[in-house]
Amino acid sequence: MQPFSSFGRGIRRWRWVLVGAYVAVWIAGSIAGGRGAAPSAPPGTTVIALAAGGFVCSSIRATLSRRRRRLLLSSWRRLTRWEYWPLWAVYPPVVIWIAWLGVRYRSLTLFTAANPAIPASGVVGESKFAILRGLGQPAAWIARSGFIPRTLPPPARIATADAFMAVHALSLPIVLKPDQGQRGAGVVVARGRRELETYLEEAAGDTVIQEYVSGVEFGVFYVRRPSDTRGRILSITEKHLPSVVGDGRRTLESLILDHPRTVCMARFHLARQHDRLRSVPAAGATVPLGDCGSHCRGAQFLDGRRFRTPALEGAIDIVARRFEGFHFGRFDVRSPSPEAFARGEFTIIELNGVTSEVTHIYDPRISLLDAYRALLGQWSIAFEIGGENARAGAPVTPAWVLAQTTATALLRAPRTIT
Repeated sequence: MQPFSSFGRGIRRWRWVLVGAYVAVWIAGSIAGGRGAAPSAPPGTTVIALAAGGFVCSSIRATLSRRRRRLLLSSWRRLTRWEYWPLWAVYPPVVIWIAWLGVRYRSLTLFTAANPAIPASGVVGESKFAILRGLGQPAAWIARSGFIPRTLPPPARIATADAFMAVHALSLPIVLKPDQGQRGAGVVVARGRRELETYLEEAAGDTVIQEYVSGVEFGVFYVRRPSDTRGRILSITEKHLPSVVGDGRRTLESLILDHPRTVCMARFHLARQHDRLRSVPAAGATVPLGDCGSHCRGAQFLDGRRFRTPALEGAIDIVARRFEGFHFGRFDVRSPSPEAFARGEFTIIELNGVTSEVTHIYDPRISLLDAYRALLGQWSIAFEIGGENARAGAPVTPAWVLAQTTATALLRAPRTIT
């Protein structure tokens, strides 16, 4: 039986070459004018035929492979759904609008005065840990966080993490993330000791260590003009972390490829779940595919305006006003339940400054035109608040300083989102 098995594997391995060769010969014969006319074919016909045969062969293979078909669907959906477009494809109109606002207000960087308490108002490169400290107490509203300098040798970093966890009576899982990071890059929920140690041994920059807060996650964009007695919520984003549900038959890979949402980021999920793709989850078992509420890591963002209540708005305003010099930005929070969130019960895990987005725009139901309306409106408010603060004496970051800071931050940014 072994020789026949080897022969079968060989046939399967070379079947596409055989198909391609057959197609190439058929095309060459057709071009030459039919059977027996191949010798009189024009120069280059064979090359063209082989190329065409290879293309047809690849097309056939892509069509017949289910995995490839689903990955093609993934690429198509990412192309046709703007929420997956890269920033360089989405932001040109926004950049033009910001330039127009700069001309209108006679200062291209006036928005850097929107949050005097944060360097450059939080354009890029700001310290996440320093911002959390600016919020102060009560601790019930802020996730307990610590700072691990990059200057420490790896053993000292691990010892600092252990000391932080001991002081706050915390155990694994624990959150580790770059002190200066963007869009979820480098954020890890360490569930095992080895994962924690590996992260701290390899960290290239300062690290924030933070308690893991369970529950549902939301993004709340807050604005308050200096002349206003109270702030308001501009946007609420309801975040759903990526997951699939097992049926006891399909592998995790098939579940990812078959799910209407996870297929859109199939390549990312398949790479991250590489070690368990062949496992078969039990029927009804929910398999989480991520811990971070970041859109670029697979989380689904929905418009959460239905959660805007006087209780929530009041609670957010109280916390924001404790940070003197903060007027404009997005809180990322977790809450035990949607109902608790609407009652104003939440824990802040991060606060982002002037370049944070009103992320409800990534709701699949929101058109690109409506997203632009929201983004342009957001930046208009940033310039208005910056102008009011500047008139009161707040510093405006010069354009050349902002460009230098941005370049430095981009060079130091994590290269992967592990």
